[in-house]
Amino acid sequence: MTVAAPARRTRVPRWDPLTVGVDIGGTKILAGVVDSHGSVVEVQRRPTTGHDVALVEDTIVDLVQGFQQQYDVAAVGVGAAGFVDASRSTVMFSPHLAWRDEPLRDRLTARMSIPVVVDNDANTTALGESRFGAGVGHRFVLCITLGTGIGGAIVLDGRVYRGANGMAGEFGHMQVVPDGHRCPCGNRGCWEQYASGNALEREARELVVARSPMAHALRELCGDDPDQLSGPQVTAAAQAGDPISVELIADVGRWLGTGVAGLVAAFDPSAVIIGGGVSDAGELLLAPTRDSMVRHLVGRGYRAEPPVVPAVLGPQAGFIGAADMARSAARRSRRADRRRDRRGRWFGVRDEL
Repeated sequence: MTVAAPARRTRVPRWDPLTVGVDIGGTKILAGVVDSHGSVVEVQRRPTTGHDVALVEDTIVDLVQGFQQQYDVAAVGVGAAGFVDASRSTVMFSPHLAWRDEPLRDRLTARMSIPVVVDNDANTTALGESRFGAGVGHRFVLCITLGTGIGGAIVLDGRVYRGANGMAGEFGHMQVVPDGHRCPCGNRGCWEQYASGNALEREARELVVARSPMAHALRELCGDDPDQLSGPQVTAAAQAGDPISVELIADVGRWLGTGVAGLVAAFDPSAVIIGGGVSDAGELLLAPTRDSMVRHLVGRGYRAEPPVVPAVLGPQAGFIGAADMARSAARRSRRADRRRDRRGRWFGVRDEL
């Protein structure tokens, strides 16, 4: 007797939705439609009106609804510059936006009727780089973003580590110099006062004020008005070969490496990714960062030293990561809908509707 082979189970293709990521900064809002491979289908940019909570919310809704007219959007992820609670729903405090205990997720969900997740912008940036950028192939990633201050996050096995209250990753406010420079957070000697865009500008301006003969190129850039001198100008001067600008960026790199060494000792990442505007200096910044990290790393010479690499997704990393978070939320919502549907069929609910 011939026994029939068992029927092969047909594999159902995984649902692969498009999602929208929104990155809200102090001066601009970037939003994009992103597929499951991290590819950006379309991107839009709007200015941020930070002191009008309702207007920022309106801008987000307008951007998403504009995308919905062209694409089948399954969910929205929002990266916000501020403290976001562990449930990823409420922006508890934002230093650059007028959000205080703002229930942003619920407000946006009520207006758009699709799943919404909210997270800190450094977390979304780290996830984007980890999943689709410089961190691909690494399970444990430390991401540092250098801008006006220092942001950061840890990605462990593909998940952002948020801590008990959603506030992990505020690395910029580790104290590295007791009684050092005053920080806007209220403390002294915070890491970001020595390794950030603000630190670079402060040091460069002090040289201009002191009329240092080494700062002649910087004085020409700002017309002898130190308040007009910016970090990108210093970076451009360094890239053009100005010795004092090269030295200033190297100083930032050395401070950066000192802090990174402590974080590597604490978290043992397999890669360190450096992003943000200050990282545009490239190897002028990264080379002294690596040297300083190795110099200060505990167990140096007897442990693996993680590579320190530049971010590759640029300003799009934040909304790409936010969109990826939203994709997970969309899939959870779909599974829940299916469970409700099955429960309804089991109890005859569908026949009554």
